[in-house]
Amino acid sequence: MTTPVADFLRAYAASGTARLHMPGHKGRGPLGCEAWDLTEISGADSLYEAAGVIAESEENAASLFGSGATFYSTGGSSQCVKAMLFLALQNRPAGTPPVILAARNVHKSFVHAAALLDFEPLWLWPEEGAGSSLCACPITAEGLERALEVLPAPPAAVYVTSPDYLGNLADIPALAEVCHAHKTPLLADNAHGAYLRFLAPSRHPLDLGADLCCDSAHKTLPVLTGGAYLHVAKTAPAAFREKARPALALFGSTSPSYLVLASLDLCNLRLPGEYPAQLAEAARRLEALRKGLSARGWRTEPSDPLRLALRAPEGLTGLDLAERLRRGGVECEYADRDFLVLMATPENAPEDLARVSAALGENRAPAAPPRFLPLAR
Repeated sequence: MTTPVADFLRAYAASGTARLHMPGHKGRGPLGCEAWDLTEISGADSLYEAAGVIAESEENAASLFGSGATFYSTGGSSQCVKAMLFLALQNRPAGTPPVILAARNVHKSFVHAAALLDFEPLWLWPEEGAGSSLCACPITAEGLERALEVLPAPPAAVYVTSPDYLGNLADIPALAEVCHAHKTPLLADNAHGAYLRFLAPSRHPLDLGADLCCDSAHKTLPVLTGGAYLHVAKTAPAAFREKARPALALFGSTSPSYLVLASLDLCNLRLPGEYPAQLAEAARRLEALRKGLSARGWRTEPSDPLRLALRAPEGLTGLDLAERLRRGGVECEYADRDFLVLMATPENAPEDLARVSAALGENRAPAAPPRFLPLAR
């Protein structure tokens, strides 16, 4: 696997070239990474017109993810979410309204896109008795079928978040089957699940039937903050691939970070080889922690393999548990009134998980009953 972006940056940093171009630090500074922080000079390619080293690196990523095409983002999945929705709206049949049918637990980038693109979101809500929270919105294929049947025309897309913030995974194959029967593309916000491709078998939305998918590489892979992918499925409409780069350009900076691009490029070198085995081992360690905490009275929630979600017991909140972890030298990913969420990767040492176990200790209080706010319809 080649690393063309990193190779170019490394060679330019060693060349001694006088930098009479942006950025203003000229490759020097206290951080130590300035030499690799470039702009679109000759040979560095240009993210939104990629035809050189960036395009080559993206092709490497596409081969790793099994996509029809993969495009880099330095603006996280937030940039990719807006681009996905733009592509779906642009590709809808002539004369149909700008409508997206979406599970209600969307990230705020979806709401920002609705304001920018002026489409109408129609919400999919959890079915009665399904149980949910502000972070979760389980949708069944049957519920999606009913929602699509009552619409006067197919929406521009169906949009789901999987995994959600608590680690719940949607039934992507079943949802995709319903969408495609209604000639509607399925869009997946997989910001928290880039690593799912490298499980055996893959649980990545693209492999399960999604047409467009965004991954925040930086959330679960060894990539700098802001690094993300927009994936187009091999079976998706050709227009999605052809228009993806200009769609990303609409919502991204004209000065994308080459440090972030280099980290995406170098991640391609890490993902094949031993990474799937390291990932499986990390998942096993986290499962052992779940079982150990359950044996000591904590209630763990179902989640994707690299996440640990705890429901706060009676008399405590997730925020209380987060503070308990901080006193033990652990910082969590998320906490609210009801839940504590931890995210692990192969980069976490076993000692990190041992700290979690030691900091939480025993719990003999009963689990708190759900305190979810009613979702207004």
